[in-house]
Amino acid sequence: MSDPSPVSGREATSRPSRASLRTAVVWDVLQDALDRRVEATGKKSLDVLDTGGGAGNFAVPVARLGHRVTVVDPSPNALFALERRAAEAGVADLVQGVQGDIHGLFDVVDREGFDAVLCHGVLEYVDDPAEGVRNAAAALRAGGSLSVLAAGLGGAVLARALAGHFTEARHALGDPAGRWGEGDPVPRRFTADQLTELAAAAGLDVGAVHGVRVFADLVPGVLVDTEPGAAEALLRLEAAAAELASFHAIATQLHVLGEKRA
Repeated sequence: MSDPSPVSGREATSRPSRASLRTAVVWDVLQDALDRRVEATGKKSLDVLDTGGGAGNFAVPVARLGHRVTVVDPSPNALFALERRAAEAGVADLVQGVQGDIHGLFDVVDREGFDAVLCHGVLEYVDDPAEGVRNAAAALRAGGSLSVLAAGLGGAVLARALAGHFTEARHALGDPAGRWGEGDPVPRRFTADQLTELAAAAGLDVGAVHGVRVFADLVPGVLVDTEPGAAEALLRLEAAAAELASFHAIATQLHVLGEKRA
């Protein structure tokens, strides 16, 4: 993910940025999951794995909560940016970057070594999403949480249609990978059912499914940036619509939170 650090929809006191509109729902759900894990284990500091975590858009805020975070990413440049970002945030001692990917995950980390695993913006790009989810789940301790964030099929179809690219929208609708054409930069998209099925097959109990960026990518930026109170109102609207299954079908991204069965 390329957005700046997430901002909580519950706790933001200043005007939310466009970036925070895209991450607030996920951050709130993730923070709740971490809080529950702290309570369940009695540990103040959890072990968190961020697969494909890049420059630490989620890893650094998680470390600010006091948790130890391991970021596995194939890009040396992203890991260098992560190191710099963690140092600037004062959490360099809590964040470790390791070069690797989710298919070779256990070449660089231990199985069942983590209380929470983040798999954000990864499944769209891997050769075998099912294997990716299985590996992420295998890295969890019993009772740990897996946070999956992936591109949504319906959001892409809607976006192409609203842009007047009706043939591309129809192509995405019928394409097994949810792509709108050869020029599509995203190799694969998912429905909510597909993601929950992947999680269940990996031994997870799905506790929550959220639509992310239901409206944020459709609303003209000039409206959000210039209308007084528009950004705050849009943030509240995103939060209200996120849990409603009827809006999952048009979300740009889908978020699934699962817990590993004992």
